[in-house]
Amino acid sequence: MASNESWKKIFDDYGILNHDFDGSCFFLSAAQIKQSCQDFKGTSDKEVRILCKQDSRESRPDVFKENGLFILPVTNGKYAIVKGEGYVDIPQIKSEVNVYKSKLDFRLDSSEVGDSEMQHLDFAYASSLIRTFMEDQSLLLTIRGKKFTPKFSFNVNGHLICVSSVQTEVDAGYEGRDKIVLVEAKNTNVENTIIRQLYYPFKQWKTCTKKDVIPLFFERDKSNSTYNIWQYNFDDENDYNSIRLVRSGSYQIEGPNSEA
Repeated sequence: MASNESWKKIFDDYGILNHDFDGSCFFLSAAQIKQSCQDFKGTSDKEVRILCKQDSRESRPDVFKENGLFILPVTNGKYAIVKGEGYVDIPQIKSEVNVYKSKLDFRLDSSEVGDSEMQHLDFAYASSLIRTFMEDQSLLLTIRGKKFTPKFSFNVNGHLICVSSVQTEVDAGYEGRDKIVLVEAKNTNVENTIIRQLYYPFKQWKTCTKKDVIPLFFERDKSNSTYNIWQYNFDDENDYNSIRLVRSGSYQIEGPNSEA
């Protein structure tokens, strides 16, 4: 969790709470953050990347929670502090778990080594679960890892933000004949996530293709051995807060890897 003490000092140093957040965002540079936190000893209390990593509502520092704020990167080394809702709920899937028959006809030993979100997502793809959920057998793994965004702009809570060269990361991206599917994967149960993790890659790839761009949230739930998928959409591609849950599903994969 981002440091409460560090962010209190940053807010005090730059009079951030005196800013009119209804009128505009407050822009803050990495250099300013470093200047404020230079006397702190712990890495988590002065490292800009760690301080600005606020991936859930709960991981925000107290000063953000108390004042209804969240933070977004806008360029390399520059951030916007925004008032409003920056997160989207990942609701519990209450529908019946679907038993999914894997399309694999042999055991994948490598899928059973380790316990990372990437390996679980890869196994779901190898079993053809991702293709089945999307009802598109043409999907191929074509996108992975970190990239820098082109220039784009969008509205967030009534404010225009321009983004350029912000680093994004998708856990996997699949391209088919008429769509690109971008996946944010987690290996732990989460109740909400910052919309940016879905929105920035969505905006990035919308500038590169005329195909439909579809964000998915993926989770491997170890408590009941299910693979959970949520499909989201942005009803207005230029509005950060237009995110909407389209559908979701929970699956148990049966196949060679589930055999003793």
